[in-house]
Amino acid sequence: MFPITSKINPLVSAEILRVNVVSLIARLAVCVMVIAVFTPPLLALEPIPDKLVVLTFDDSVKSHITVVRPILKKHGFGGTFYITEGFDFKENKESYLTWEEIAFLHRDGFEIGNHTRDHMGCTKKNLSKIKEQLDAINDRCAEYDIPKPTTFAYPGNAFDDGAIPILEEAGIQFARRGGSPEYSYQKDRGKGFGYEPGRDHPLLVPSAGDARPDWTLDDFKRAASMAKEGKIAILQFHGVPEVEHPWVHTPVVRFQEYMQYLKDEGYTVIAMRDLAKYVDPKTQRPDDLWEVISKRKAKLAKEKPTEEE
Repeated sequence: MFPITSKINPLVSAEILRVNVVSLIARLAVCVMVIAVFTPPLLALEPIPDKLVVLTFDDSVKSHITVVRPILKKHGFGGTFYITEGFDFKENKESYLTWEEIAFLHRDGFEIGNHTRDHMGCTKKNLSKIKEQLDAINDRCAEYDIPKPTTFAYPGNAFDDGAIPILEEAGIQFARRGGSPEYSYQKDRGKGFGYEPGRDHPLLVPSAGDARPDWTLDDFKRAASMAKEGKIAILQFHGVPEVEHPWVHTPVVRFQEYMQYLKDEGYTVIAMRDLAKYVDPKTQRPDDLWEVISKRKAKLAKEKPTEEE
């Protein structure tokens, strides 16, 4: 505050005003600089191109490092390996990865994702156990200097929507399911749908295809072809080969054929974590996570009689 006088000198008043304005501008400049320094930059999302594919591999299978890794490296592809200590992981090191091998996959540039400690399905009865299951894998990752997983794959493709807040609390950004409930796991031979950001919940991302032992290149092409018009094809594999669970086995020759097709056709092949370059999981989510699933099921129900004729 300036003292009030009976007589105001115009020259003095102008000088006071000038000093105050200069001081205010300087303070505003400092504020802008502080905001610029301490506010992280907003990263613009990249537009989703056609032929964008995510490769995922479940269950910590030994062939992930002996067969899958060299093929992906040959083509310059990304991929996510979903790790569990379920089945006989701890004893059977002929069929399952060691943690040293899992750490090597991380250092080699691949993503390590969470698949629960015991390969536990995220069903309603198991919801109270899911946090512990996630934490166990997170702890093992920390032990081997692997970043805390930010993506998840539902074991056995079983899920209850009650798992979503648990996954969010654990820092999971994207979670992959199978082609169910739109398609039957048993009857429809691994069929699925492309991921539609904004319509599909980021923690219920559908698989476009879940590879089966009797798949041909045409089956694979069908799944990959969903990567268009803003949709992303998430492809699900298990072992290549898969000895312990032959119903999800992929022959080595067939897998080589699939990957060569992606390369020849100019697909962009990424890990699940890389979806964050194209999708904001916090904002691109539906108000009703079941709406798109119900619409797909209704559409399939109308098409089914035609397919059977």
